[in-house]
Amino acid sequence: MKLSRPARRASLVVHVAASASWLGLTLGLLSLGITATTTGSAVTLEASVRVMKLFADWLLLPLAFLTLLSGMVLSLGTPWGLARHRWVYTKFWLTLATTTATAFALRPGVNSAVVAVSAGGPLPDAGDVLFGPIVSLAAYVFMTAISILKPWGLTRRGRKLRASARKPVDVERARQTA
Repeated sequence: MKLSRPARRASLVVHVAASASWLGLTLGLLSLGITATTTGSAVTLEASVRVMKLFADWLLLPLAFLTLLSGMVLSLGTPWGLARHRWVYTKFWLTLATTTATAFALRPGVNSAVVAVSAGGPLPDAGDVLFGPIVSLAAYVFMTAISILKPWGLTRRGRKLRASARKPVDVERARQTA
């Protein structure tokens, strides 16, 4: 499947916008997590974790899935392919891992922090509101860097596909079939 030029460009815009939004949202979550863990004010603590919950519940997963889906459309609809280049393959697996971690680690951690703080207690574990955004931010910056630099070359499958595309054509056999 090959995307037309307008479809490829539209997919690229969607992918970059979703990825940049996910990165920015994670940076915002990290700043809220730092605020929650360092403040001495119970009101600021509760406000920080409640806003984190709002972002985690309504924005994180839709942006994660949009980034994953648009990246797959781009990789499958362009010569880059999903498993032809190591950087694309790495981005796919890291996006899948961070999406999974968002759903099953970050969101439950934020939810437990909101429950504890809303009941008037302290923040149960600073890691609940800090670890997820720190790891995610590092992964997104890394994925941005490899998107720009495109390191590591072809995968084994990519080398095979390239070699099969370059096989010389037997002129006599081509004339006989024409």
